[in-house]
Amino acid sequence: MPWIYLVLIAVVLIVGIGVILLNRRRSAPPSVPPAAPTASIDHPPPGAPGATTEPGSATTAVIESVPMPGTAVEDFVVVEEPVEIEVVEVVEVVEIVEVVEPEVVERPTFRSRMAKARSVLTGAFLGVRGRAGITAETWDDLEEALLRADVGIRVTDALLDPLRERVKAKEITTPDELLAALQAEMTSRLDGADRDLHFEPATAEASGPNVWLFVGVNGVGKTTTIGKVGALQRDEGRSVLMAAGDTFRAAAAEQLGTWAERSGAEMVRGNEGGDPSAVIFDAIERATARSYDLVLADTAGRLHTKTNLMDELRKVRRVAAKGAGRVTEVLLVIDATTGQNGLTQAREFGDATEVTGVVLTKLDGSAKGGIVFAIETELGLPVKLVGLGESIEDLVAFDPRQFVDALFSDN
Repeated sequence: MPWIYLVLIAVVLIVGIGVILLNRRRSAPPSVPPAAPTASIDHPPPGAPGATTEPGSATTAVIESVPMPGTAVEDFVVVEEPVEIEVVEVVEVVEIVEVVEPEVVERPTFRSRMAKARSVLTGAFLGVRGRAGITAETWDDLEEALLRADVGIRVTDALLDPLRERVKAKEITTPDELLAALQAEMTSRLDGADRDLHFEPATAEASGPNVWLFVGVNGVGKTTTIGKVGALQRDEGRSVLMAAGDTFRAAAAEQLGTWAERSGAEMVRGNEGGDPSAVIFDAIERATARSYDLVLADTAGRLHTKTNLMDELRKVRRVAAKGAGRVTEVLLVIDATTGQNGLTQAREFGDATEVTGVVLTKLDGSAKGGIVFAIETELGLPVKLVGLGESIEDLVAFDPRQFVDALFSDN
């Protein structure tokens, strides 16, 4: 059976060829995956000299494929491909600090706070302007208005008599000219006074504190005025010590202590009913030892007609002037609503304590603002401070021109 032999030969040939192919496949080198391309940047990298670093700019790079071992150089391809390199913008962080403007304290104006005093004169001025000329009724209206404002008889005559002469001489012919002349005359009578609060800086010869004495009857706002003056002086950078020398009035020391705490000042007090001079002496000694700039001394009030009070104030004045302290101000505090009674107080206290100036309180609530003219004209005492309200900022320096303008203003 010859065909069987042919089949066997074919099987042997097929198996042999398969073995040969299998052996050749096993002996072949393993396939190597293509190498990852490496980038060669033909432009300077970001940050290098000449590199483009603007936000959003791109840098072009040349990408070269690396030839496989055994591959001819001419067989690989150079591919030039743009690569976008993002440049991150660097933002400078700036801390924003909110600047808080210092609070500006708005001082009251004479015009806004003197409605009551102005109302006394307004009716008279309207009557004067309502007439065709200057008549006898004109002088009657002006005289009555000035007296009602507590200018006083002497000052009223001193103001109107020169104006009568000018009208007779035909220098003044109309009601408006008369009122303008009266306003100028009132202003001129208040000009020229020394209204400064005197403070003497320390020197080698006098290194002790300045002493400001406050005098006045009970109820005029003396202790409150000391507290407000202390706060104002502290705002000016001066160190302040308060002396509670009103040892006879109940709660006077407690009231002054409240103001001392509010304004950042120190306070010296004594026993109730004790010697006011001793309290003030101790205060001056402590202020000297601790280099305080200013001592604000409260004193006993009671009635100005009490002889023992005046004797006591004289003693206080003598004691305060001794030692290291220097008395540079003696301020008489007067309630503007008392009118002519304040003039009497000014005389009594002035004789006992050598008053250097007047603080006129409650001027905003008084129709008797004319007392300013009586005090300055008859006694020669300058009004240095006036109270136009209850707050600290309502105690202001007296300005004669603004004061008179407020009396003549229409609103």
